[in-house]
Amino acid sequence: MLPQSLYFVVIGLVLILGLLLGYFARQILANQQLRRTQNEAKRLLEEATAAHEQMLQRAREEAVKVRAAAETDSRERRFELQRLERRFAQREEKLERKLDALERRERGLANREREIEAVKAQLEEVRSKQLQRLELISGMSSDEAKQELFRALDDEIREEASRRVRDWEVRIKSEIDEKARDILSTTIQRCATDVVSETTVSVVPLPSDEMKGRLIGREGRNIRALEQATGVDLIIDDTPEAVTISSFDPLRREVARVALNALILDGHIHPARIEEVVEKASNEVETTIRNEGERATREVGVIGLHPELIRLIGKLKFRSSYGQNVLTHSLEVAYFAGMLAAEIGADVTQAKRAGLLHDIGKAVDHEVEGPHALIGADLVRQWDKSAEIAQAIAEHHGEATTTSALGFIVATADAISGSRLGARRESLEQYLKRIEALENVANSFPGVEKAFAIQAGREVRILVKPEQVDDLTAMRLARDIVKKIEDTLEYPGQIKVTVLRETRAVDYAK
Repeated sequence: MLPQSLYFVVIGLVLILGLLLGYFARQILANQQLRRTQNEAKRLLEEATAAHEQMLQRAREEAVKVRAAAETDSRERRFELQRLERRFAQREEKLERKLDALERRERGLANREREIEAVKAQLEEVRSKQLQRLELISGMSSDEAKQELFRALDDEIREEASRRVRDWEVRIKSEIDEKARDILSTTIQRCATDVVSETTVSVVPLPSDEMKGRLIGREGRNIRALEQATGVDLIIDDTPEAVTISSFDPLRREVARVALNALILDGHIHPARIEEVVEKASNEVETTIRNEGERATREVGVIGLHPELIRLIGKLKFRSSYGQNVLTHSLEVAYFAGMLAAEIGADVTQAKRAGLLHDIGKAVDHEVEGPHALIGADLVRQWDKSAEIAQAIAEHHGEATTTSALGFIVATADAISGSRLGARRESLEQYLKRIEALENVANSFPGVEKAFAIQAGREVRILVKPEQVDDLTAMRLARDIVKKIEDTLEYPGQIKVTVLRETRAVDYAK
């Protein structure tokens, strides 16, 4: 047996060895655990880095989208502001021109009044001196001289002149009425036309109500881009599978309709695409305008027209007056004018040419101020170089004095086409109310004896009492009536106000 001291030494060595083995074992386990922890940390770091890169990429993409949307919206707002600035500048310039014209007119009228007063005073002075001189020479008063002169004239001419005038009036009126009835009845019987009625809105069908949201776009940018590019109002309401296009300009409305149909078929709707499609639709409508103008000239047999006039004729397809299509109306007038010319022995070709072009001013009357008849006459003088046809166009609504047979033919054909049953949409009740309103406005002024609304409400003729209204007051009265009509009534086109003042001397032979 080992001695006890050696036994303790051995035990101590064993314990020390066990401790060393345990320590090294723990170190080995700790190193393994550390390596596993480092590997796990490295893996987590790599995953976090990848996730961070993905998040950064998505953030960059979203930032690009937001920036593009902001730039598009900013550009649209900038375009809108520029358009409004131009519009306000144009209106301000127009108002300034009108104010300058009014001021010049007021100064001219004031000078005219002073000149008239001076001339009146001079005339009154001369008249008084002449009367005194005549009374001195003749030994008769002015009243006695007048009575003697009237008696002499009455004895010589009253009976013969009155009898002959009455006979001629009866005979000529009978012959003219009979001939006019024959010509008009023959002309109307030879023409059969369609009834065309248009409104100021167009309805575009949709394949589904989902398309409405795509047309509106994010925050309404698509519908704003379409309205800005076409100049119309798009009405998207609860009407199922339909969009309404509203505009008083039928040409813009047609461009918007064609563009909207193309966008619906294509399915790709965004501002850039909208601008491209609207430009293409404008080209298509322009092609349609030229084709319609050439078709119209071929139908009536009018050749040799300037291309610009043919284009303006084609634009009339998208213009209506009281619901009557102006191109169809112009073709009717051309046919009627040719028939009337054939009946009375006038130039049929010239009559058709003037009839087809008589409303050409309506193609640009929203761009040029003034009556469409005078605008059309200026266009024909510019492009057709025909003074006779231009004069006939200017005469067909009374804006110019009617002096030519061609002017009478065009005016008559225009009246036949516009007054036939079903030609215009305005009801008889509405027409009578509009005429009555015009006459009531004129009759509301003092000094007015009678007022007549003529030419389908395009003109008001006013007879005044000469003892209450002098020439200068008549001019002021016309201006005041025009202002009241503009302030109180709604009407298409222009209304001509004519004030008539006359003094009549009436006597009877017994």
